Amino acid sequence: MATDASPKFQNPDFRQVPQTPDFHPEISISTHDGLEFWQFMIAGSIAGSVEHMAMFPVDTLKTRMQALGSCPAMSVGLRQALGSILKVEGPSGLYRGIGAMGLGAGPAHAVYFSVYEICKEFFSGGNPNNSAAHAGSGVFATVASDAVITPMDMVKQRLQLESSPYKGVSDCVKRVLREEGFGAFYASYRTTVLMNAPFTAVHFATYEATKRGLMEVSPESASDERLIVHASAGAAAGALAAAVTTPLDVVKTQLQCQYLFPSDSVLLLARLLAAQGVCGCDRFSNSSIGDVIRTIVKKDGYAGLMRGWIPRMLFHAPAAAICWSTYEALKTFFQELNGSSSTNS
Repeated sequence: MATDASPKFQNPDFRQVPQTPDFHPEISISTHDGLEFWQFMIAGSIAGSVEHMAMFPVDTLKTRMQALGSCPAMSVGLRQALGSILKVEGPSGLYRGIGAMGLGAGPAHAVYFSVYEICKEFFSGGNPNNSAAHAGSGVFATVASDAVITPMDMVKQRLQLESSPYKGVSDCVKRVLREEGFGAFYASYRTTVLMNAPFTAVHFATYEATKRGLMEVSPESASDERLIVHASAGAAAGALAAAVTTPLDVVKTQLQCQYLFPSDSVLLLARLLAAQGVCGCDRFSNSSIGDVIRTIVKKDGYAGLMRGWIPRMLFHAPAAAICWSTYEALKTFFQELNGSSSTNS
């Protein structure tokens, strides 16, 4: 139970201002005001890099299932995908393409969180609990950060596929530029933005609501349990947002990998009978989201749009927990560092 913060001596002519039942001043969410722009960028860059490096093997499983799943000969589940990778490629197969993600995750998250903080300050109007402002700010941040990470994400996914024809990040970049042109790096940008916009809206709305709900359970210990609160709220937000946006993520993966096909002999007949594409079955005439969705539904039904949703949730739940707890901890560190510098000067 919260302690009474009212003064011991009050003038009886004045009445205490009534508060709404859900008003908890002791658990108001800190906005971390006063941080420099570069501090937001560093905190976001570290948080994003830690998140993606830690969860990369799960992301590889998700990519394999989504990219190869539309071909009947390669329909696989989570256990089959993991067993196949470990048997054929060994544990290192789970980390193919991690160099591309390492190059893209840091700068992209630096842009994401710094843009988010600027927009949040502008849209919130001084209210740190404005969920609509958080969601809107996240959308603006997504548009900016996706422009940075989409090329490296495409390279990363191509390297993750089994029997990838590329030797590494630089080889993939050079060959894509020579064979497909610069536009291939942004073939899925529109889909990525359209996917991440609702993802961000659901993510931030869920994160803020869950965080506040957890703090209201035990207001007295909210400050002491800050790490647990951020991690739990982040996990819930990441899981729900990932499940809701899986269909668009499937479309994005298909567009990014449509020019690749593995050399496995089981796909040779399909490659000869169909237009060559991701696994030798699909090659899309354009980058239309509707065209890709219709193709997937025609071949696999609506269930095909949810392919990889389990590893996607397994990725985003702990990833969001890691990212948010790391980011908030770094923001607090910089805030205390700024406070110490001000006191000394």
